[in-house]
Amino acid sequence: MQNRKIFKMLIPDTRIYLIITTLLTGIIAYYNPMISIGGIFLLAYLIYYNLKITNIRREEWTRYIEDLSSDIDSATKQAILNLPMPLTIVEIDGTITWYNPKFLEVVQINDLLEKNIEKIVQNFNLRKIIRQKETETIIINDRCFRVLHNIIKLPKEHSSSYIIMLYWVETTEYEALKSKYEQEKVAVASIHIDNYDEVMQNTEEAFQPLVIAEIDHRINLWVNKYEGVIRKHAKDKFLVIFESASLDKLENKKIDILDEIRDINMGNKIPITLSIGIGAQGENLLQTFELSNTARDLALGRGGDQAAVKRKEKISFYGGKTKAVEKSTKVRARVISHALKQLIEQSENVFIMGHKYPDLDALGASLGIYRAARNREREAFIVLNNSNPTIDCLFDRIKNEEAYLQNIIKEEEAMQKIGPASLLVVVDTHRPSFTEAPGLLEKTNKVVIIDHHRRGTEYIENTVLNYHETYASSTSELVTELLYYMDEKININPVEAEGLMAGIAVDTKNFTFKTGVRTFEAASMLRRAGADTTSVKQLFKDDLETVKLRAEVVKNAEIIRDTIAISTFKNDIDHAQLISAQAADELIGIRGVDASFVLGVKGENIVLSGRSMGEINVQVILEKLGGGGHMTVAGAQIKDISLTDARLKLQEVIEAYFEEGEEI
Repeated sequence: MQNRKIFKMLIPDTRIYLIITTLLTGIIAYYNPMISIGGIFLLAYLIYYNLKITNIRREEWTRYIEDLSSDIDSATKQAILNLPMPLTIVEIDGTITWYNPKFLEVVQINDLLEKNIEKIVQNFNLRKIIRQKETETIIINDRCFRVLHNIIKLPKEHSSSYIIMLYWVETTEYEALKSKYEQEKVAVASIHIDNYDEVMQNTEEAFQPLVIAEIDHRINLWVNKYEGVIRKHAKDKFLVIFESASLDKLENKKIDILDEIRDINMGNKIPITLSIGIGAQGENLLQTFELSNTARDLALGRGGDQAAVKRKEKISFYGGKTKAVEKSTKVRARVISHALKQLIEQSENVFIMGHKYPDLDALGASLGIYRAARNREREAFIVLNNSNPTIDCLFDRIKNEEAYLQNIIKEEEAMQKIGPASLLVVVDTHRPSFTEAPGLLEKTNKVVIIDHHRRGTEYIENTVLNYHETYASSTSELVTELLYYMDEKININPVEAEGLMAGIAVDTKNFTFKTGVRTFEAASMLRRAGADTTSVKQLFKDDLETVKLRAEVVKNAEIIRDTIAISTFKNDIDHAQLISAQAADELIGIRGVDASFVLGVKGENIVLSGRSMGEINVQVILEKLGGGGHMTVAGAQIKDISLTDARLKLQEVIEAYFEEGEEI
């Protein structure tokens, strides 16, 4: 900077000479006025000449700049007109004010001036283009473009303050290459025969090879049709690898191999079902394989006879049309019982919790695990924040006994008592957000799940023991079997036996729904342990107002699609969930009704209960509303929505269920 100033000082400047001349003329005039007169005339001429020359140079420089600007403007115009990409100038509201010939070739529409760009180009949103740094691909006449923009502020004399230049960068070849890459990525399918052992046990020995051969033949034909590779790595397990392009075809046909295998009739007395987990869009082959295993576990956890397709951010389910088959073998129950017994003995204390707003099944199962811990001489706590009308009768019985009352604690107290050496047993749910105290899951690594609900996408991870059997009628049934195998004989108090019996009764609707041989065996164990059926019946008694409200709900029911009953009630009551469940049970008992749904108001939430005779999968329907359950019994809670909107949303989901064929 200093050198630049010195350089400027050394450059000749006419003004400096004139100043020097003026000073010398003044000095001469001081000493000799006569001689200075000539100097003054000379100085005046020099000033005049300097001004004249300066003006001439300024005019020449201005003409040069103007000629140069004219050349630049001409070059700019030629460049824009001949730009090898489509270009459009629009106003803020999207009105087209100019476009180049390339854009005209793309849209293939004449006379675009004064028309709105959003009406010319489908799925084009100008505001979205301006807001986002990276724009989505725009498709025009089977050509793909990425749109760049430049906002230009205009001088005041223009009618518009701003214009927007849109540059249409073609990406057709890139998108085609990207699509080809995605289609050629590997997808992995893990196939598991759900009931292989049960099928073989119930098939005559002479027909068993035929059944096995037919299963292998149909699965191989199905895989070959989609150009995949298959390997059988166990008597009831297959691994399939194919391209993602084939996965789209599979999903379009709803993975029809499920129906083909179920139709096998080669001497087998029970239908054969598959659980298929398909992983796709993994970062690498290992991750894709892990996605397929996770999807298969989901399908198995939901009762089998279905396929789960797991991508990174989406899970789709297909099938699930048959009920889970009851397992005749009790080997798993004995193994789980022994493992749970050891976990209890190795723990400092035991905490048991069910789901929010617990029912008799959750509380009955909790009492059963409480007794298992006490029989092992371990301190046990049942986590229950509040009672509710569903469990009030049973809760009133147990709170009269001090031993139980001291060990039924709320979440805050449980958070203080639990430690790393504690065992946490979660009953009647597998969703962390549905538990009575989700914070407890982070306080210990020793978590056990005992549940019978069909598995959802949300699941408690990293459990030390997982007893999840969807064939079971209730969690109380599973807990009863565990108690039976822990000791030589079942050792529980009568109130605990009645709690477990009530849990089985409530989930089977008094032994009418989802009831198998093992259900009655569990009930007989409890009866021998001191459960009084009359006393259990008393737990289901309702007051007169509840009966009246339930009757009103049934009276207001409407039938849609000829076989589905829907009813609502606006009363904001604490036991809205109980009323909706009981009313749904009443509606499903009406002749001609295959499924029923009841919606009610509970505070700021809408509670919803669904029931089915088995033809319609209410679990799949209510899962779309954030709920879950079984094929025949399911529930949900919807937040921040009115009762009217919730009903409309339910009807939309029901219509989608029939249109999509149970796909989620």
